[in-house]
Amino acid sequence: MNSIILKSAAIAFASVAASLLLTLIIVPALGFPINRTIWLTSTLCPLVLAWVACASTFWQSDRLKNAHRELARAHAQLAAAHRRLSEKASRDDMTGMLNRESFFAALDGSRRKSDRGALLIIDADHFKKINDSFGHLTGDDALLLIASAIERGVRSGDVLGRIGGEEFGAFLVGATEAEARRVAERIRREVELIRFRPVDERTVPLTVSIGGITCGEDANVSKLMRAADLRLYEAKHRGRNLSILDRDISEAA
Repeated sequence: MNSIILKSAAIAFASVAASLLLTLIIVPALGFPINRTIWLTSTLCPLVLAWVACASTFWQSDRLKNAHRELARAHAQLAAAHRRLSEKASRDDMTGMLNRESFFAALDGSRRKSDRGALLIIDADHFKKINDSFGHLTGDDALLLIASAIERGVRSGDVLGRIGGEEFGAFLVGATEAEARRVAERIRREVELIRFRPVDERTVPLTVSIGGITCGEDANVSKLMRAADLRLYEAKHRGRNLSILDRDISEAA
């Protein structure tokens, strides 16, 4: 408010000075004497009118600036809230990994950027037995331990998602066949090392079976999933707690 008064006063006094200057030039040129009334009119009119007009203008301008700042702040808060909601909608509530839809969208996006990489499908072994023996809450605890082990096993930048009840997907961005095999085996080993004790001191073993496929140049997401599923089925058939990975789609067929 003080700044508005000061700016209005400065303009008002500048208007008075301009008015007096014009009065001193124009009135004598017209042949009229400069009397008291002319002096007062030349001084008071611009002083009052300019001050009121400027104060009103500056006040409105200040209000508009404040409103714009509030609007910008509200817009930033709304954008942040939208990002949080979008992030939450894309995540699995329990593990915090991408949900099925978001994982496949991310996989498709990664495939468009780079031809090289590998897809792993990781499935918890005998998980129904854990749920049936100890209950679903205990099963959830086991699933969280497995999810954490998978996160420890992958590399920074790899894409993780929970794509089924006890099934996870991992897309290893830019991975070679050798790198993919190392990551798959590291995940399998991390899970195997878990000491899960849901009741008393008895340890319940947790293991996963992993099927994987390296990405061929023209392979789409559906083909990659089918190929990785075949390798997962083979790992299950061969006794579980095993990772099997092929080099390309043709080898998985």
